[in-house]
Amino acid sequence: MVEIVIDKVWKEYGDTVILENVSLTLKDHEFLSIVGPSGVGKTTMLRMLLSQEVPTRGQILIDGEPIAGEPTDDRGVVFQRYSVFPHKTVLGNVMLGPQWRGSAFLGMLFGDRRKALRDRAIALLERVGLKDAINKYPQQLSGGMQQRLAIAQALIMQPKVLLLDEPFGALDPVTRKSMHVLIRELWNERQMTIVMVTHDMGEAFELGTRVIAIDKHRKDPHAPERFGAGIISDFEAKPRIVRDSARFELSRATVTPPAPISLIKRSSPWRPNRCTSPGS
Repeated sequence: MVEIVIDKVWKEYGDTVILENVSLTLKDHEFLSIVGPSGVGKTTMLRMLLSQEVPTRGQILIDGEPIAGEPTDDRGVVFQRYSVFPHKTVLGNVMLGPQWRGSAFLGMLFGDRRKALRDRAIALLERVGLKDAINKYPQQLSGGMQQRLAIAQALIMQPKVLLLDEPFGALDPVTRKSMHVLIRELWNERQMTIVMVTHDMGEAFELGTRVIAIDKHRKDPHAPERFGAGIISDFEAKPRIVRDSARFELSRATVTPPAPISLIKRSSPWRPNRCTSPGS
């Protein structure tokens, strides 16, 4: 279970106000889409959730505790520009994060630990459609395949919260649609909370269970830096019953059905009692 609380957060750079008095509570397994004009602070909010930026005022809580001061494994991120290592294979890219976590000094695992990680990475790559490309290098992959690789890199760390910053913006429409299907399936399978920044309003409503729009509440044409952006609208994109029914269908698919009940054989066929006629 994860609950994220953004409490009266401001973000300023010197005299320039980027975000102004932002408050938001995000429940477990929500899919939040953030939309708004370019440059209003959508990515800044994402970076604060990742601990790459620190609020100037206010606080961010995860499960009631102040957010860690640096990125941690419970929060994964996928950017529009693929954060992959060109000198490593697809499999090597996915295994890298857990290897550094398991052995920060060497950046490598050995023996059974390495084999277990390799098996887990291959299973994940199969899930995102890259099993046949595990020995290829990123430059040999299409844009959609590189984005699948970036998603696998994030998910191998088993995050509770996945942050997506315009992850599908550079993809062609067909590839983008297939990525929508994949991310929705992974969101349900892994019961993650997802926060996605996008400029595509249709994408925001198609994927999100909740959509917020960020823009400036007030503007000063003579001093635009004086005022920051805040949440100007916040509403559910899909009723909660739709989300809960999807979760129910997923859990039902994993339940083993009961064994069929065998019929009891009778020694002699059953016959209804015959009513005697009156007077017989």
